[in-house]
Amino acid sequence: MFLLLFIYILWSTTYPLKGLLPPKTFFLFDPLVIFITSIARRTMLHGIFFCAGMIALTLVLGRFFCGWVCPLGTTIDIAGALRKKTRLLGSRMNSKLRLPKFLILAVILLCAAAGIQIAWVFDPLVIMARFVSLNLIPTLTLALDKLFIAMISAFGLYGWAYDIYRSLKTSVLGVQVIYFSHSALIFLFFLLVVSLALCLKRAWCRALCPLGAIYALAGRFALLKRVVRPCTACQRCRQTCRMGAINDDLTYVKGECILCMDCVYECPSKSTSFKFTLSRHASAVAPGRSGVKGTGITRKSFLFWLGIGLFSTLGFKNKDDKKQGIVDRPDIIRPPGVSDEGKFLDRCIRCGNCMKVCITNGLQPLLFQQGLEGIWTPQLVPEIGYCEYQCTLCGDTCPTAAIPRLTLDEKKSFKLGLAHIDHSICLPWAKGEDCIVCEEHCPVAQKAIHLREENVNGRVVKRPYVDPYLCVGCGICQNKCPARPVRAVRVRPLGGF
Repeated sequence: MFLLLFIYILWSTTYPLKGLLPPKTFFLFDPLVIFITSIARRTMLHGIFFCAGMIALTLVLGRFFCGWVCPLGTTIDIAGALRKKTRLLGSRMNSKLRLPKFLILAVILLCAAAGIQIAWVFDPLVIMARFVSLNLIPTLTLALDKLFIAMISAFGLYGWAYDIYRSLKTSVLGVQVIYFSHSALIFLFFLLVVSLALCLKRAWCRALCPLGAIYALAGRFALLKRVVRPCTACQRCRQTCRMGAINDDLTYVKGECILCMDCVYECPSKSTSFKFTLSRHASAVAPGRSGVKGTGITRKSFLFWLGIGLFSTLGFKNKDDKKQGIVDRPDIIRPPGVSDEGKFLDRCIRCGNCMKVCITNGLQPLLFQQGLEGIWTPQLVPEIGYCEYQCTLCGDTCPTAAIPRLTLDEKKSFKLGLAHIDHSICLPWAKGEDCIVCEEHCPVAQKAIHLREENVNGRVVKRPYVDPYLCVGCGICQNKCPARPVRAVRVRPLGGF
């Protein structure tokens, strides 16, 4: 249900914003994203109270989010179901397999303390949202649209089938089919995460997920505990546990249990159950053995991994040491409202919300144009799409306020960059031919691009000029410019000239 809700929220978010819930809803309940971004930017984000509520629920129920809510976890389970035989690991191997996620969490925390936000790399909601927004929705929308058109054309189904198609075009298929650069790499990263389940059930969740590590630490104190009594020691529960949380002696690691209830369903004697109890341990499953163990990581081990994490961050520089508000590359235009590059990089979690809702498809993911720090952050590419003058969706859907939420009046006055006319390419300047496309499309009421009549070789030609005080750098002039292959009008950030 939550997987379908997650996809629906992202799918239904279009212009104007009218979906059931805003696409940032799930992220407001993501402790990894909200806490780490708050630490990195030394601020308190809006969702911090929701995340505190999730931790409180985990202290009562245990690691329920991973088993019942997480859309990536559900997808991983679906992939894991394709593998019928799963290698059964011993308790010692399972214990070692759980350690990396705590190391990853430690490194993320220390980077945040240094002012560097890297939670987006491993956060499951971000990974899933990026795949759904930039891969799944465009691909399915295009495929279904083409399929309907092919069927209607091939079989002459212009009756009921055509009516269904027209109905879907106003809803599901009405989502704009858009293109995203580097979407293949985004898909491959998602595929790598999910395909680990083909080797071992919930391999990502067991070993690598830092959000799972947060819930594992909180879940060890949960009031809801697994109770096994009496037990025939058939080992069925340990064999079916998708998290490897049940040990060889049939005790279990409470912080690793995701409440999937497989052990309850598979128990032949129906002796396994979950109950609320204030006692430290659940009922014993064997003489001299307690039914509950910790998270699979000792205090000594966690401090050891924390030390390694600290050492690994020594090479990083705090971006606050750089000059703020100046872009490092002259050809990168950020979304409206972004004026502090360091702050933007630390807050952006690369979820893809802004790029998915951009109605012109102008926001595109970066790759390595700004180094590793800028990978998959959004940039405006005017030749693909301009920044719509009447739209504020990117700021409205950003879960961490990396793109500030602007009013329409604030958005209209915010300068993304400045348009520049290349006289060697522009038709009125280079060839003396009439062209008023850029001036016609300029959305600024006073016209940031104006025309002047000038005498060129005995004939009057209207030449375009850019007013730097009125130009907001929306890029529509560059997008509509008829000059090819290079546009005569190009927009650059204010520091890019």
